[in-house]
Amino acid sequence: MKTVRRLFYVDIVSSVAFVALAFLSLFFFIDFVDELADAGKRGYSPVYAALVSLLEVPGHVYELIPIAVLIGTIYALARLAQSSEYTILRTGGLGPGRALNLLATLGLVFGVLTFVVGDYLAPLAEEQAATLQASYKGGLKLGRSGAWLKDRQMTPGGERSYSINVGSAASGGVLRNVRIFEFDTSGRLLQRIAATRGQVGNDSVWTLSDVTVTRWADSPADASPRATDNRMAQLTWRSTLSANVVAAAVLPLSTMSTVELARYIGHLAENEQAAQQYQIQFWKRAFYPFACLVMVALALPFAYLHARGGGISFKVFGGIMLGISFVLLNNVAGHLGLLRDWTPWIVAATPSVIYLMLSMGAFAWLVKYR
Repeated sequence: MKTVRRLFYVDIVSSVAFVALAFLSLFFFIDFVDELADAGKRGYSPVYAALVSLLEVPGHVYELIPIAVLIGTIYALARLAQSSEYTILRTGGLGPGRALNLLATLGLVFGVLTFVVGDYLAPLAEEQAATLQASYKGGLKLGRSGAWLKDRQMTPGGERSYSINVGSAASGGVLRNVRIFEFDTSGRLLQRIAATRGQVGNDSVWTLSDVTVTRWADSPADASPRATDNRMAQLTWRSTLSANVVAAAVLPLSTMSTVELARYIGHLAENEQAAQQYQIQFWKRAFYPFACLVMVALALPFAYLHARGGGISFKVFGGIMLGISFVLLNNVAGHLGLLRDWTPWIVAATPSVIYLMLSMGAFAWLVKYR
């Protein structure tokens, strides 16, 4: 059995590594060409473009591991079937259950690798890439309306709620075009703090520069509220928002690990903010490593197809189509779940469950009738 296990694992791992390397080379070339469009602007040289493209490789590895596992496993098993080696192994006692167990063990190893890359390497590399791009491209854009955060604090005058808007983010954790709106318990706007720059310390203290504080004073019922402006070079504003929460709001979603997503979802829930998008992403992150098990289960039926029923290239092409369809369904399910407000964990698990059922059905039919 050790010889069979070594034969399976060496062939499959080498095939998966080859497929992954081919895909990563293609994605690196595409990213590098895309980054070259900004070369020469603000000192952004081709060297930095190559560095950014390299930093995006771990994210591509995380996305491509299940697809590479599917294509590599199909290629290895189809080659064994074409050379009749798999038929010999079956006559030697390699039953369907034992073959499935061998591949499931390998799928778990690939799943652990996917989790490590997706939760540790990829977020760190994506954060460094975003920071590098922000330092040379005039900041990290946060959309037309920027990023919004909420905060609540108890003050001597009672409970206060704050709506915080960040226009863009620069390197070194610098925030630009910061606006802080303070409301009382009845929802009345008390003051607005507008700052050109800001930075959040580890003690949750915001250091704001070039600040304009606008306060609305009480006025008679028949008069309009009076606003007074006060300009200052610097202002410190204490908040309950940690630097990690602020970073999660302004940095791309891909820079967050599963644990950071869970913490940020808790913050959104406490402040009664919409968290559906982050919940779906959290469950997709949680279930995605198990996609490697689904991929090896999808690949196993190809070992039971007769060699004359199609060459290796035809089977590899079928594997590529299956992988593309899985990625497509996974992305479509996420968008539909966000639009329809479906249960996040069901949205994340449905594609894997559907393909696992299909693979097990095809495997059972081939074992019984072929």
